Amino acid sequence: VSFSISSPANAVIGRYNLFLQVTSGNKIFSRFLGQFVLLFNPWCPGDDVYMADENERHEYVLNENGIIFVGNAKYIEARGWYYGQFQDQLLNICLTMLDLSLYYRQDSAIDVSRRGDPKYVGRVISSMINGNDNDNGVLLGKWQGSFHSHENPSRWDGSVVILQKWRQDNYKPVQYGQCWVFAGVMCTVLRCLGIPTRLVSNFNSAHDVDRNLSIDKYYDSSGKSLNISKDSTWDYHVWNESWFIRPDLGTWYNGWQVLDATPQEQSK
Repeated sequence: VSFSISSPANAVIGRYNLFLQVTSGNKIFSRFLGQFVLLFNPWCPGDDVYMADENERHEYVLNENGIIFVGNAKYIEARGWYYGQFQDQLLNICLTMLDLSLYYRQDSAIDVSRRGDPKYVGRVISSMINGNDNDNGVLLGKWQGSFHSHENPSRWDGSVVILQKWRQDNYKPVQYGQCWVFAGVMCTVLRCLGIPTRLVSNFNSAHDVDRNLSIDKYYDSSGKSLNISKDSTWDYHVWNESWFIRPDLGTWYNGWQVLDATPQEQSK
């Protein structure tokens, strides 16, 4: 007997158990055939992450190497980064990441039922890449002080060793990461799950804490700067964009979607 299996384009991603059940009269025979893993499929026109251009699929899904731009506007440095999304055990680590999230722990049934939606999965992974909110995340962020007892963020050059260390340390956050490290690891995980993803670097990057769309500075009558505003401008910032449609917002918003795993302020 030969048979084929076709999954819906919006099926939930993850591990599946496959059983064969045969009914003969009043007797039922059941046999476990094995497991398979279902991922998002950028080659499938019905999938929310479908990307029509083969060259773009190669670059944003299959490419295991990339460049991250850091530095400042007057001196931009290109860093090589090894994503390694197809390396041994990386897929298992990425699927385990979904099951360790606060979303899964709060309501596993609802969480799993939403894993066919790339925008939902993107939010879960964005939360899990950093461990600053005590959710067994992959990396702790640190921007000042001494790094001598742990890894200086500037020494990382790829995601695989970080994710493997996270697993080996029983899913305790790896120390330490900064924006380009969070973005590099996030890119690895999302590409591994089948979501086309890239990195974006922004120089003279505005950090608008009070959300009034301006960077506020205050001075007294003598011109002395007052330390009132929490707004700031960073030399640079790195985040991710992932490719999928937005049926919740309309076709105008289809395409590259911003995701930022760097811990800044808590999300509302």
